[in-house]
Amino acid sequence: MLLNAGGLQSLQIMTLITALPFAVIMVLFSISLMKALIIDQNYYDSTFSVTTIPWSGESWKERLKKMVNFKSKSAINDFIDSHVEPALTELKAEFDSNGINAMIQKYDEPLRIEISISHDTVDNFVYGIKCHRKLVAEYFRQERNLPDVEHQKTYFPKTYFGDGREGYDVKYFTKNELISDVLKHYDRFLEIVSQKDNELFISNNDED
Repeated sequence: MLLNAGGLQSLQIMTLITALPFAVIMVLFSISLMKALIIDQNYYDSTFSVTTIPWSGESWKERLKKMVNFKSKSAINDFIDSHVEPALTELKAEFDSNGINAMIQKYDEPLRIEISISHDTVDNFVYGIKCHRKLVAEYFRQERNLPDVEHQKTYFPKTYFGDGREGYDVKYFTKNELISDVLKHYDRFLEIVSQKDNELFISNNDED
């Protein structure tokens, strides 16, 4: 019928008219995707407050000693028990005194401990430290003027976060530096979730 009404040109025009709404939808989808990618990039690139950088240079001899000694699994577990847990416990008490309900949980195999703050609509804040294993390169072990490593496997306390960001080694941190590090991430968390542009990261905790 279209061919009889106007030939191939009429058919092409009708096709374009039919496809136009879908083209608009695709453009809007592309714009939304770009906005989401920009927000996501800004989220993971957010920097920390310079006032919360942990180490000031104090106890540098003790830090150097830790730097040239590779730790066993039991040594890292002892660090978590003797340094991390007291730090998180003290911080939890201070959160509670400021009206913020924080919770500490401890797990085994591998040993890990975390402090978390639950929310109804915003994603929960989680900061944890776990006993993490890494393999030491053979050439490193054979080098004479490098720290001695008895075994190929070594361990260190590694942070982890509720949003899945990559953690890092905290074996040099004192108790107060550990507390400072948690507050650094909590300050970052509050800054991110309080921004209207980051509503994409609002969770559905209230629907669980």
